[in-house]
Amino acid sequence: MYTKISETHLRSISSIVGEQHCHSSLDQREAYGRDETEDLSFPPEAVVTPANTEEVSKVMAYCFEQGIPVTPIGGQTGLSGGALSVYGGVGLSLKRLNQILEIDTKNLQVITQPAVIVEELQNACAEHALLYAPDPASRGTCWIGGNLAENSGGPRAVKYGVTKDWVLNLEVVLPNGEVMETGANTLKNSTGYNLTQLMVGSEGTLGVITRATLKLIPKPKRNMLLLVPFASSVDACSAVSAIFRAGITPSALEFMERAAIELAMEFTGSHELELADDTEAHLLIEVDGNHEQILMSDCETIMTVVEEHGAGEVLFAEDQAQKDKLWFLRRRVGEAVKAKSIYKEEDTVVPRYALPVLLHGIKKIGLTIGFQSVCYGHAGDGNLHVNILKGDMSNELWDKELPSAIRSIFELVVSLGGTLSGEHGIGLVQKDYMDIAFKPNVLDLMWETKKVFDPKLIMNPGKVFPSHYWKGNII
Repeated sequence: MYTKISETHLRSISSIVGEQHCHSSLDQREAYGRDETEDLSFPPEAVVTPANTEEVSKVMAYCFEQGIPVTPIGGQTGLSGGALSVYGGVGLSLKRLNQILEIDTKNLQVITQPAVIVEELQNACAEHALLYAPDPASRGTCWIGGNLAENSGGPRAVKYGVTKDWVLNLEVVLPNGEVMETGANTLKNSTGYNLTQLMVGSEGTLGVITRATLKLIPKPKRNMLLLVPFASSVDACSAVSAIFRAGITPSALEFMERAAIELAMEFTGSHELELADDTEAHLLIEVDGNHEQILMSDCETIMTVVEEHGAGEVLFAEDQAQKDKLWFLRRRVGEAVKAKSIYKEEDTVVPRYALPVLLHGIKKIGLTIGFQSVCYGHAGDGNLHVNILKGDMSNELWDKELPSAIRSIFELVVSLGGTLSGEHGIGLVQKDYMDIAFKPNVLDLMWETKKVFDPKLIMNPGKVFPSHYWKGNII
């Protein structure tokens, strides 16, 4: 059983971070008890905001000694409930660790604290003509620490990879308060186990990331953007794999059902884009590089391929303003769906050749159960976001049928060679489907790894592992 926080505990923690940085009022606790995961709310018993690694270390050491659970909290933009304090305890907000410490233009690296907003990090690097490429849709609000914890992706992962591909070294505070560095600030490292990659994507269950060294590249000088309509969503998905087989690697390749664009236009009040009556889906395709002629040649190849797959009239973004408008709509789809209806979002990922089969299967499951879905996502790397809308379904039918519908979707995903999450993480809401992706011996090995780092199981409890792991150990 975990220790409940008492006034004595609050005074001890306040002596570490300062009284003004240890809060137990209901308003503060509720503000840190939610993220962007549906309408879930799990307030911590106390909100603690340390100023530096030393304070994080002391808070963790104290909580470890006392048996108090700790949930790291970043920008609260997560979609899997990873930052929710489901067992109470300390909500550890890293908001004061918000500095870019160094941009190394000679070695093409940036050293940053976890609470730096991703877009601000990108902009700071761009001032030196450098690119930090991971580019989640929430880049204007999400923090680099949360991206590291969830191994975030985004539209440009198709060419540049996800967060893990850009990490050289991490400073991490372990659950017992010890501080370690996981690697080295070098491009190659074959020295011992790869603890850096173990930490990236561990969802705050193994330690608290307090500093990161990330790779940079020279920023491409040009990009071109195409919006391609299709009368068939399945044809749009089929075109994705064909583009790569034609020798083109776009910097972004996004899929949006018609409903996704319509909801985004309604949500944003932007109605400049005219949709043909027979359009069922769109691909948003970007290429980037340094030479305009090469990019034009790539676009010509792409247009030939999509025409072979039944594309309608292609919109070629003529200037930066038009590019920005198209990306603005794409980045608002998630918010638009959330505003429309009670919903569940599943972050599926399959080999991209399997996208048409996945999309067809999801619609078939929806017809069987009786729900509507809005699908969109990063088609270039097979990452499809499936938004199941409650709509007119009764509360009884929604509560009864939804879990089995989600399980059917994940079983389909795994049967196609995919897995449960491409970038949102497992967190709280997906954990009880992990048996679909992994055999018991694999989950047991992960659990034993968790216990090596966190023998008292205080670090972000209730996440990633199916409920029976937690019930058998802490309840």
